[in-house]
Amino acid sequence: MRKEYDFSKMKSRKNPYSRLLKRQISIKLDNDTIEYFKKMSKDSGIPYQTLINMYLSDCATKHKTLEMIWK
Repeated sequence: MRKEYDFSKMKSRKNPYSRLLKRQISIKLDNDTIEYFKKMSKDSGIPYQTLINMYLSDCATKHKTLEMIWK
């Protein structure tokens, strides 16, 4: 490694904005739902958790609401 690229003596610091980007949560999903996104993941090459996030973000951006009919 070149001397000008030696970062061993530098102190690193965490990005102060990283916590604003994404937040880890726990969520219970049906197995069928997880398998659906995992299959999409194999077809697209995008991680399934990213696909779930993309789908939910799209719903939130477009203010989609779930129509529920109770019988």
